[in-house]
Amino acid sequence: MVHRTARVGLRVTSGQRRRCFGLLRSAGDVWACVLEVNAWRRRRQNAPLTGYQELCRELSASGPGTFAELDTRGARSVLRRFSDAWFAAAKRRKTGDVSARFPRRRRGLVPVRWYHGTFTLDGRRVRIPTARGTRPLWVRLAREVPYPVEQVRSITLLCEGGRLFLDVTAEVPITVYPPGVGPDPGRVAGVDVGIIHPFAVVGPGGEALLVSGRAIRAEHRMHLADSKARRRAVARRAPKPGQRGSRRWRKYRARVRRVEGRHRRRVRQAQHEAARTVIGWAVNQRVGVLKVGDSRGVLDLPAGRRHNLRLRQWQIGRLLQILTDKATLAGITVHLVDERGTSSTCPTCARRVPKPRGRTLTCPHCQFSGHRDVVAAASIATRTPGGGPTTTGTQVVLPGVVTHRRAGRHLPGAGRSRRDPRRPPGGAKVRMARCGPPHQPVVGSRSPNQRGSTTTHRTAGER
Repeated sequence: MVHRTARVGLRVTSGQRRRCFGLLRSAGDVWACVLEVNAWRRRRQNAPLTGYQELCRELSASGPGTFAELDTRGARSVLRRFSDAWFAAAKRRKTGDVSARFPRRRRGLVPVRWYHGTFTLDGRRVRIPTARGTRPLWVRLAREVPYPVEQVRSITLLCEGGRLFLDVTAEVPITVYPPGVGPDPGRVAGVDVGIIHPFAVVGPGGEALLVSGRAIRAEHRMHLADSKARRRAVARRAPKPGQRGSRRWRKYRARVRRVEGRHRRRVRQAQHEAARTVIGWAVNQRVGVLKVGDSRGVLDLPAGRRHNLRLRQWQIGRLLQILTDKATLAGITVHLVDERGTSSTCPTCARRVPKPRGRTLTCPHCQFSGHRDVVAAASIATRTPGGGPTTTGTQVVLPGVVTHRRAGRHLPGAGRSRRDPRRPPGGAKVRMARCGPPHQPVVGSRSPNQRGSTTTHRTAGER
């Protein structure tokens, strides 16, 4: 059994919206009270309250009705969240991570969780628990819950981008296959995680899969350009630090939060689509073990802002988590292996190869040529989990058939029109003037990067 969570939007009235945000603000008050109590104890040189049991005892001493409509079970979920965050930071600091920080910052809105038996789920209607003596709070979901009611274990009320959502967590059984159809533990595939291609998979049957993430990268770039243009447009009328903004400024900030939330949801959906494509392909190939290259070591490399921006948009940890979750549900085992040198080592002569400018890796020693990500995935498939960065005694088998898939077909500009609505109508690039008569049309130009190729300029809308 594995736990899966689906995020469902809420369709609420103005009164229901006010009550839901009241619950989230009351949860923020619980969080702030814990911070204040620990601050007092720190001034008195006493040990802070970090354990869940002692925090619950402190909550029970406050008495009922302290946090408006928030019930005791919802307040205890906030205490559980605080305790988990505290001990997670303590564990990281114990291992030597000095950048880990304890939870000492206040939050205006804190998610609230209720477990099985405290809420009621009836189709698209959910009764959210409230404090004793208050009116029952029934809300309507934007879509059906994708899990049976008997499998639902908890619900979490949260706000993202100014919108209310409900995270429904269910206990889902692992997929059972007929005899001779399910994943075979003897069939191993290598997975290389990247930016241009989120997943490159090489299977044991001489086949490979390449999932393109160029639409995701374009979504990041267009969103960044749109955010910069929006900031430049309102820079003059922005309030100074410490100065309260106008109603127009508050509406602008609400609009920014909605756009940011929509961007995160689009990228998250594309990442899930990419992982689902990989798991579907692995099930068809009867792959029982996935060896995934752990690329999180690049997060510790000292680099500039451009490198940090790429890493933040890459979201390597989330990609690994999504892939592992879907593989576990499908009955496939995932092993993380060291991926150092897989994209810069020739699989034929095992010598170092300079990093190519494109996606084709060419060895100057033995004249081998192949796709860079496919070569890396084939090398990852031969490595041992927990072993060193090099593999000896195992021959790298390159695939003969490569299947190409695209992630993020729902993103703007990824459909048939190939046009992002955020792009200016006249085009983002400015053409330079040419010498000669102004009335003479330009029928073609030769690219300086590809000799012998001619690019024909077409009018707008022409294919």
